[in-house]
Amino acid sequence: MQPSRRVQRRVTLTEIAAACGVAPSTVSRALSNPNRVSPQMYERVARKARELGYGSAAMAEQRRRVARGTIALLLPNLTNPFLLDFIRGSQAQAQAAGFLPLLAASEESEQVEADLLDELAHSVDGIVVVSPRSDDALLAQIAERVPLVVLNRDVPWISGVLIDTAAGVAQAFEYLVSLGHERIAYVRGPATSWTDKARFAALEAVAERNAAELVAVGAFRPTLAAGAAAADAVALARVSAAIFFNDTLAIGALGRFQQRGITVPRDMSVVGCDDVFGASFTSPPLTTVTASGEQAGRAVTDLLLSGFMAKGRPHRLDSLATHLTVRESTAPAPSA
Repeated sequence: MQPSRRVQRRVTLTEIAAACGVAPSTVSRALSNPNRVSPQMYERVARKARELGYGSAAMAEQRRRVARGTIALLLPNLTNPFLLDFIRGSQAQAQAAGFLPLLAASEESEQVEADLLDELAHSVDGIVVVSPRSDDALLAQIAERVPLVVLNRDVPWISGVLIDTAAGVAQAFEYLVSLGHERIAYVRGPATSWTDKARFAALEAVAERNAAELVAVGAFRPTLAAGAAAADAVALARVSAAIFFNDTLAIGALGRFQQRGITVPRDMSVVGCDDVFGASFTSPPLTTVTASGEQAGRAVTDLLLSGFMAKGRPHRLDSLATHLTVRESTAPAPSA
């Protein structure tokens, strides 16, 4: 008589997850498709699965596979069309190098950005932070834990890429002065935006050189709805031209100016920034500072990836040029 065979209980994904301190869905992704988690996470899950006696026909094959690295793109918001081009360029660069890009957005909140940075530092191989709202000290702390680069921020000892919109808005200001405008508004972006401060400093310098008056208006979230409020503020500022923090704000303002009976550009010249898709379709088509989001995405992602292969190299700060694209939203200043 043969002894009866003992049936070994099958280890479940939930048990592996509990042992690893992660969600069962994370274990499922790691064991079914290692490319969907970081290499560190895959090794952690696979090691615990083997310890618990988990058996899977795919495990041997997965052990022979090399999971792609993962990089995170941390954005200030998901409403700016300029960031769509940035994402496209960054994703193409990451995938060409065999990395999986992940998206996260802080929705213009410094606290949310800080929380996301802390979480991502545990789970990805590198981070690209776009227009960070956090202070330099926090960014430096995160950079000690995980490779990190920034777009549109000059942070000591951290590599990054600057889109030179400061030079672009200065060019826009000089162009408006050449059209006879003597009192020009700058509609400011978020108060925590480093880029906004750099642009305002450049505008102050060019205004002084041209003996023209620069009027700072507000601190606005870069949304269409905020553009309407910005238009009201500009109308009260008694200016003949306005440069907006970005195209989204400017496009939102165009509709509000029309509602108020202010004709653009006869009564008010309007300049945006970024030259997003659709800026040439507005009524009237928007004069704006042109920058390439796709080029920026490729450049800053390449900077992060190249840093993986050159540990300990000095930090660097690259710059991308911008230029003014003149359309029908600007015209000579109205006569007295």
